[in-house]
This record gives sequence, structure tokens and C-alpha cells, in this order.
Amino acid sequence: MDLFVYGTLKSHSLMAAVAGPGPLTPMPARLHEYAVYPLAGNVVPFIAPTAGGRAQGLVWQGLNAAQMARLDAYEGAFGYSFGPVEVQTDAGPRIAQAYLPHVDMATGVGEWSLADWEAGHLTPAVLAAQELFSLDPMPDYGQLRAMWPMIEARAWAKFRAVAAPATRRFSASADDFTVVNAEPPAGQFFRFQRTKVSHRQFDGTRSDLLTREGFLGVDASVILPYDPVRDRVLLVEQARLGPALRRDPNPWMLEPIAGIIDARESPRDAALREAEEEAALSIKSLEDAGAFYVSPGCSTDYFYMFVGVCDLPHDAPYLGGLPDEAEDLRLHPMSFDEAMDLADQGEIATGPALYLLYWLLRHRDRLRAAV
Repeated sequence: MDLFVYGTLKSHSLMAAVAGPGPLTPMPARLHEYAVYPLAGNVVPFIAPTAGGRAQGLVWQGLNAAQMARLDAYEGAFGYSFGPVEVQTDAGPRIAQAYLPHVDMATGVGEWSLADWEAGHLTPAVLAAQELFSLDPMPDYGQLRAMWPMIEARAWAKFRAVAAPATRRFSASADDFTVVNAEPPAGQFFRFQRTKVSHRQFDGTRSDLLTREGFLGVDASVILPYDPVRDRVLLVEQARLGPALRRDPNPWMLEPIAGIIDARESPRDAALREAEEEAALSIKSLEDAGAFYVSPGCSTDYFYMFVGVCDLPHDAPYLGGLPDEAEDLRLHPMSFDEAMDLADQGEIATGPALYLLYWLLRHRDRLRAAV
């Protein structure tokens, strides 16, 4: 089957990840009376009828049934209609199939650029496609739509992963830690995977293949609001599943504001968004307070930590959060000294809260002197 594509699937790397094994033979083609724009506030391409337009694309020729089934899973879950179009090629008109949107959406200014998209978005798009097609069995369209934001979030987490300084610890090369025989991950929102690993040992030898199980989490931004004028912090109280599953008799925890970093979102932007969503706070400035793996022995979760300088005029608890995200939050403004007392007494029992309070203890005088 011949398929006309006009957006991200013009990238050979992404098309190979989506279509899977089989021939990929491209032919330049144009769809007249259409143009491709970026969605408003996004980098995703959107094709729309446009008088005099010429949507530049490719015809992937002779795709087999297995490749088309994978493409249906990739495109069909997001409301695209599949059908024939007549495109123009250097050899003349040609009938090909295409996935076209059937709803109108707001678009940005100017035509969408594949080169611009590839420069910053190709790698996580390929990583997301690879996770999608590791699913066994393949979810139905409704499940896939629900899973896709987390699939993208994990892909962008892998894309952000860079080596931190290694002055005292071992400086690894690409083959010093290998993951082999990875089983298909389980789970929908979060994922869990069993695999075998082998790594270089400190005596220079190689370890045996070791069976390991890991939690495939995401990157998150964590922010402790701080008012240096009032010397006041804000903590969030909410019921948490982890302590409940551990049989903690009181699973209501005191934590900083936190949230998953969405695809195509920076850690700083995520921190600012979460402060607005959870506590209706306008942050004046963000202090970078480090970043770390939460539990590196078994989890990919990685937290970007911030202290947000802001006004905290309230001195009594109040409610916050987004009801449409099932958030039931009580917000606790308190003096820095009271927060440290709660930490010493064990009432604050969450790692990110303790970390940021002790970071603030080290930098508090500087922040207070700056106001």
C-alpha cells in the first residue's frame, strides 16, 4: 500500500520506528489545496485545507500489511481518518492513502518545518514509538489515548538523561552497563519491567547476567514555595498510596508542590505550572536546588528540585489543587522554624520535603538578604 505523509512521519527515523520491519521507499509528493501548520502553542503538525496550498510530503511506497497495522495503531487512536487522496509527484498524479484530521484546530503562524521539529523532538518521538510497540498485547484506541501522555513523558525523561560529573565515582562508557533480554513492560500509567543486566565491576571483570526488576517512572519537578520577607514556607498535605500500601496508619503526607514534567515541557516550566495549579501561586524567581534519582536501585524516577521565591500572605491552612485531576490538597503556610521542627519530630516524612528544607537552611540567609 502507498501512504502519503506530510508531518513527522516524513522523518525516516521515526517512520522506521513506527512502521517496523519491511521496505521503506519514499517518493516526494504534494497534496494540492492543503498546507501544513504547527498547532497553536505546539510543534505538532496539522494539515488543513488551504486555497492555493501545496502540502509537501512523501509517499511511502509498497507498505506491507504488518506495517500498516502498526501505522493504524499509531495514528488511528488520535482521531485521524484514513482514506485515499490524489497527490502530485514528479511522475504525475498518484492515488495514495493518508491519515487526515477530521476536526478543525487552531494553528500557529507559518508553515510547519520538519527540520525544526527534528532538531529538538525527533529523538523523544522515536523513543515514544519504541515503547508503544513494546506493548504486548497492543491496547485498544481508548487505552492508548489514556496511556500516551505517560509514554511521551517517559520518552522525554530518557531524552533529558545526561551524565552528571564523575570526579570521585566511576566514569562509565557505553558498554560498561548493558541491559539484555528485557521483558515487555507491564502496567498502564506507570510501568514495571523485568530484565537481565551485566556491568563492569570494580576489579575490572564483568558481572554475570543478573535478573533485576525496575519501575519505569518519569521526571518530575518539585518546588518548595518560600517567602523570604515573612520567612515562611508552604507545604502540601494529601493522602498518598505508598504509605497506605506499606500499612502506615496515617497516609496523609506533608510534601512540597510537585508534578510530572509533560512532554515538550522544561523542568522549570513544570515547576511554575504546578505552583499555579496546586496553590494559585505566582513565583517571582526560581532557585535551582539540584536534581537526583529518587531510588536508583529500582526506579527511573528523577526529580528536579526548586525553591520558589514568592509571597505567602496566608498564615492558616487552605484548600488547593485541581478538582478535575482528583486533587484533594490542604496547603499549610508555616514559618521556616516550624517546618524544621516538624522535620526533627518526624512529622515531615517525605524525602523531597526534607531535602528542600535542608537546602533552604543552607541558602536561607542569602535569599533573605536579597529582599
